[in-house]
Amino acid sequence: MNINTNPVRGTRDIAPLEMEIRDQMQQMILEVYRSHGFERIETPVIENLDFLMNSDGGENLKMLFTVLRRGEKLKIHEESSIKDLCDIGLRYDLTLPLSRFYANNKDILQYPFKAVQIDNVFRSERPQKGRFRSFKQCDIDIIGEKSEVAEIELIYTTAKALKKLGFDDFVVRINDRRILSSVIISSGFSEEEVSSISIVLDKLDKIGVDGVKEELIKKGYDQTNIDLLIKGFTNLNEENIGQLTVEEDVSKALISVITSIRSLCQSGYKIIFDPTLVRGMGYYTGQIFEITYGPYGFSIAGGGRYDNMIGNISKESIPAVGFSIGFERIATILLEEKNISRENDKKAAVLYFDEENIVEVVQKSDELRNCGYNVSMIIAKKKLAKQINGLKDSNYKYFMVFGKDEVLKEIED
Repeated sequence: MNINTNPVRGTRDIAPLEMEIRDQMQQMILEVYRSHGFERIETPVIENLDFLMNSDGGENLKMLFTVLRRGEKLKIHEESSIKDLCDIGLRYDLTLPLSRFYANNKDILQYPFKAVQIDNVFRSERPQKGRFRSFKQCDIDIIGEKSEVAEIELIYTTAKALKKLGFDDFVVRINDRRILSSVIISSGFSEEEVSSISIVLDKLDKIGVDGVKEELIKKGYDQTNIDLLIKGFTNLNEENIGQLTVEEDVSKALISVITSIRSLCQSGYKIIFDPTLVRGMGYYTGQIFEITYGPYGFSIAGGGRYDNMIGNISKESIPAVGFSIGFERIATILLEEKNISRENDKKAAVLYFDEENIVEVVQKSDELRNCGYNVSMIIAKKKLAKQINGLKDSNYKYFMVFGKDEVLKEIED
């Protein structure tokens, strides 16, 4: 029997050299986040299906990986629904599990609570470049702060992490779901239609204005209302958002975030108001934001305020806002642009000929490790010069031949 050794479609194996860069990325991101007071937590990759299905996760609910019930709990019949067959599923993001985590552990957590999560999430979507069915996210969230101070800190901290990774000249786009709803309703649509309209508008950067119009027409919406909607977004800017029929605090808070970030980011990136920004998740209640970079046709980070999520889980309504870095996307960019150097300055190989000397080899290797080197013990080959030269391909910086001169030497380029 021939076994297919390829990973499942939409997933991938990660070789040591790329993993080294990914580990370095994660370490750099964590250093920034922890320096700003965020604390790391971990939640299970599986959640109860009822919890996932009632999460207002937008299009992601169509991409859930679900797990069959086990043993006697699995009862199959002709009219079986997904809930009859399955009782748990894989998480599609880290925000929903965080909300459950907070509701379950709030008595032992600081308030406000500043969380870091770096872990894998799963979506059964069509794989494409930079997009996988299993992928890593980096989230920071602030739970318990209702003012725009939380948004300012999240945007500034995330931008700081991206700059440390080597990103520059990126754009932070910001909007507010309440402003979005106001424009939609003032264009003649009902409040009940806002969610459906928003899902289509979220595709604007992919299918353009004409594509959005076409899709809204196919859904049966009035052409006049559609034209008013497009016009409303086209004419909206920082100067006139205060004229919308939203609470005055909404526009004031948005301008406060924009002006504060502009004061903080002296160079390297900019922040703009983008009335067409939607974000696909249905659970966002206030400000939303994304970061775009260079010529790439996708965002590299995104987030927003989700004040109702914890209240839907527990009896207590608690404000919350989060920002997520697209780890896979930035890893792809950094690898393509070769914009991050591998930490190979301390990577060394100790080559030895005689296995009987293994104790001494280990001791010598430990001496080097105690001096800060990352040491791998490797049996020497007959063609030693060729072997030493080949160590460069595995990112080694130094070598030593045990039993000869036993001096650590730098591998020549």
